[in-house]
Amino acid sequence: MSEHCKRHGAACAYSKSKIQTNDKMGEVSADAVTLDMLKEAMQTVRSSPLGVINTPMIPWCQTTLPLSINCKILVKLENMQRTGSFKIRGVANQFARQPKSGHFVTMSAGNYGKSFAYAIKHYGSKGKVVMPETAPLSKATLIQSFGVEVERVPPYSLINVVNRCIQEDKMTFLHSFDDLDLIAGHASLGLEVLEVNSEPDVVVVCCGGGGLLAGVAAAIKLSGCDKTRIYGVEPEGACTMYKSFIEKKPVGMDTYSIASGLAPPFAGRLPYELCKRYVEAIVLVSDEEIKTAVSTLYKSGLVVEPSGSAAFAAIVNNKIPDLEGKAIVCILTGGNIGKDELINFPD
Repeated sequence: MSEHCKRHGAACAYSKSKIQTNDKMGEVSADAVTLDMLKEAMQTVRSSPLGVINTPMIPWCQTTLPLSINCKILVKLENMQRTGSFKIRGVANQFARQPKSGHFVTMSAGNYGKSFAYAIKHYGSKGKVVMPETAPLSKATLIQSFGVEVERVPPYSLINVVNRCIQEDKMTFLHSFDDLDLIAGHASLGLEVLEVNSEPDVVVVCCGGGGLLAGVAAAIKLSGCDKTRIYGVEPEGACTMYKSFIEKKPVGMDTYSIASGLAPPFAGRLPYELCKRYVEAIVLVSDEEIKTAVSTLYKSGLVVEPSGSAAFAAIVNNKIPDLEGKAIVCILTGGNIGKDELINFPD
């Protein structure tokens, strides 16, 4: 490992190597994602023994805090989802298509790893989560409590360690954002939105590697909502999809944000293709704007983690154009934040 790669972390590592089992992913294009596929995945997710919830979607006016925005905001409460985030949707669809006696490995800094571990325990499978050593130790401890092995490594070593698990231990790799089954599972969230509002004017979704944004956007657009504008939201310090839109290809970068769940070192290839096809634009929010959004949501009675608050931060900070009088859906993607962490946010 060169000194350059050691300094520049996982983004550099990704530019040099790929997961050994990604050959199948290389064959999958955005054309493979059809409405029939997404509807089938939704049924799989809804019937999953993992207990995925059809989460509430409520008007913001039903919360305890008014906002000075002249539009109708509906908030989709994935912070109330099983395992505390939307990730269980994609995991449910992935595991439904895998042998239950398998031995699985993944990379995750938190929420995907938690859902992955929950599924491993339910099915009695074996699993391992390779985590960056920069991830909170509390998240590693939580994942281990499900009986799943955790290996914490420097960010630049993540892919090498996963490849070792695949080659030497014959594990099956499940990707946390660049995977067709995962994206189709996440699309169930978009289809649920349409069950409440058949054609919203604007939908705002956070974006990390892009799996959720891609799934939601595909579900809405393939359902015929041609006039609906869909926006992705990334932190300024972790804007891989934003840069990918500019460079017209998925790119990596050194990422840093309080919203660690939105800071993978690269944008997914299939998510990028789907987002370019169905997403209006990617907008950026600062860490300070995210912190304020967490506090505002908490005052309204909603416990939402920084990664889950990014879409709300974009709306209240006027990052989304032409919202006056519009029907807007804001997806709050997760609530995995402890009371000890909340004390670090502004009153």
